[in-house]
Amino acid sequence: MHASTATRKARQAGAFLVIGGLAFLVDAGVYNLLVFWVTGDGPLHGQPLVAKIISIVIASIVTYVGNRYWTYSDRHLPHRLSRYAIFVLCNLIAIGLQLGCLAFSRYVLGLDDVIADNVSGTFIGQTLATVFRFLTYDRFVFPHEEPAPPTR
Repeated sequence: MHASTATRKARQAGAFLVIGGLAFLVDAGVYNLLVFWVTGDGPLHGQPLVAKIISIVIASIVTYVGNRYWTYSDRHLPHRLSRYAIFVLCNLIAIGLQLGCLAFSRYVLGLDDVIADNVSGTFIGQTLATVFRFLTYDRFVFPHEEPAPPTR
């Protein structure tokens, strides 16, 4: 790998992690407001999976915008419906990873407090989802495409 390629990959990985960190904060903040609020009993306290879906969708918008316009800003990416469909598919899988972690903690282990939800659904779940996104976004969602030559 050339030095410039390694530098570009390192920059992309760093930007991806910054965007992921911001999405982590959005996901955690929205989820905790919906489920635990300030008093410990938010409007979706009894529906943690619904709250998690809402928080992940909002965080996913943050990741799309951040990664498209910062992490992969050097790429020529023509607007295509298929690109958005692939983004949605990747994020549905990532949502499944996060919901699986939260559901396991809540419904198999019987843990339903703020610490358990944040460890399982936000920390572990989002870590798995972020690794999945990192592996798929570069190749499928934001692939490098050469611009079409100008027509005369």
